[in-house]
Amino acid sequence: MLVQFLAAAGVLAVLTMVPGPDMAVTTKRALASGWQDGLRTVGGITAGLLIWGVLTVVGLAAVLAASAAAYTVVKLAGAAYLVFLGVQALWHSRRNGSGAAQPSVPSAAGSPWRTGLVSNVFNPKIAVFYTGLLPTLAPSGLSSQTGMALLVLLHAVLTFLWLGSYVMLLAKARAFFERPAVRRAMDRVTGVVLIGFGVKVATSQP
Repeated sequence: MLVQFLAAAGVLAVLTMVPGPDMAVTTKRALASGWQDGLRTVGGITAGLLIWGVLTVVGLAAVLAASAAAYTVVKLAGAAYLVFLGVQALWHSRRNGSGAAQPSVPSAAGSPWRTGLVSNVFNPKIAVFYTGLLPTLAPSGLSSQTGMALLVLLHAVLTFLWLGSYVMLLAKARAFFERPAVRRAMDRVTGVVLIGFGVKVATSQP
């Protein structure tokens, strides 16, 4: 069982480090409002994973993954939210390039925790991932629900540690990212990436 758990941990660690919407949302918030809001965003993302985990354990995520109509509703809501965040980042880059005086760390609107939570809860790929992959990784020495719950908790911890470390790395380079030209470039890149992820989510299939 220990070998199976370590193998599952390795797979989850690799999947966690693959760049995706969560990292893009975290980047946007950390650069806009500082590392504290970045960590709060990561906390919201982690809470979203735990919500999906609970739904998976009780079987509701499987229903969503199997229902084309429910999957479409969730994915379009999530896609719209990612596109909204991307457009917001592009708007900030335009405003920052207008020549008007800007604060050293302009704050982003809304709660960072809610931003992370909403972006994750409206990502139906998590439901597919949890219901499709996690059962194959669950240690055989545990009951199905216990094994799934353990892996969901492990994934949430790995996500918080990985994205939290990423936020702190951004904080170390704060002086560089606060340069007006760099901030404009990062806002534009992040905005395009978020819109790209939004389009990808909208066109994805279960």
